[in-house]
Amino acid sequence: MLSSTADKLFWMARYAERAENLARMLDVNYRMSLFPQGPQSVNQGWNALLAISDLMGEYQSRYAEITPEKALAFFAFDGSHPSSIMSCWRAVRENARAVRGALTAETWETINSTWLELRTIEANLTAGGDVGGFFEWVKYRSHLVRGVLRSTMLRDEAFHFTWLGTYLERADNTARILDVKYHMLLPGGEGVGGAADYYQWSALLNSVAAFEIYRKVYRDVITPRRVAELLILREDMPRSLGHCIRQSYFHLQQIRNHHSAETERRVGVLDAELHFGRIEDIFESGLHEYLMNFIERVYELGERVSKDFLVSSEVA
Repeated sequence: MLSSTADKLFWMARYAERAENLARMLDVNYRMSLFPQGPQSVNQGWNALLAISDLMGEYQSRYAEITPEKALAFFAFDGSHPSSIMSCWRAVRENARAVRGALTAETWETINSTWLELRTIEANLTAGGDVGGFFEWVKYRSHLVRGVLRSTMLRDEAFHFTWLGTYLERADNTARILDVKYHMLLPGGEGVGGAADYYQWSALLNSVAAFEIYRKVYRDVITPRRVAELLILREDMPRSLGHCIRQSYFHLQQIRNHHSAETERRVGVLDAELHFGRIEDIFESGLHEYLMNFIERVYELGERVSKDFLVSSEVA
């Protein structure tokens, strides 16, 4: 496969996953901002989201204050920065259009129709449309694109580059959400197990589609340590770090070349650490330090994939 084609597929998948992850975080923040709470608590949630996305400076260059309305406009439809939902889907479509020959017709039609519909939704939301419904639509369209990809694509290099991009992006996002939200939600005025505490941790789990999975696995009260264990080590949890790295390792093995041995080794080492890791050891060494190290390693893996296979001009 041409490296330029692999590059477009890799980033097409990353931007589609990024759009869904952003919609999930925005949905949780927006719903929580509607509950009775002080302005400081509301701002704390939006500050955390800006921190997760490394966009605080970008936001402050446009707005003097942080409000739910301005934050939603910034994250959803501001096409002047590359991490808004609008920018992500534009990048998905542009990358897909450049490699239409490597995609099935159904995949291209799904991506193209999503972009066209998104531009219509922007006008409706500006006129006071259903914000929650918009986030559900973004999640649904991301699921639909991935479903069509998995159902119609030949299991060749194009397929594996697409899913490698998906899982690396998802791993990075889950780690960022857990790091920022975990420290926001450590017990404050109300003890663990209170109504507000339960709702906050439930919101965190919902932001990574893990609330129902948590209830099925643990069948008990939501505790910070178990949330961390589920999102880091459980390989049967689709958005956990363990699952994402295991899948990244698999897809990287399918596309290996004579440049990629060291990259494959590093993914394998990270996979082994997650597979045999214990949550007690992670907490003993420091959860924040562990997650920051993980994010750096995933970023480095993305850089190495680009060096080994791609001709990328994208920014992670």
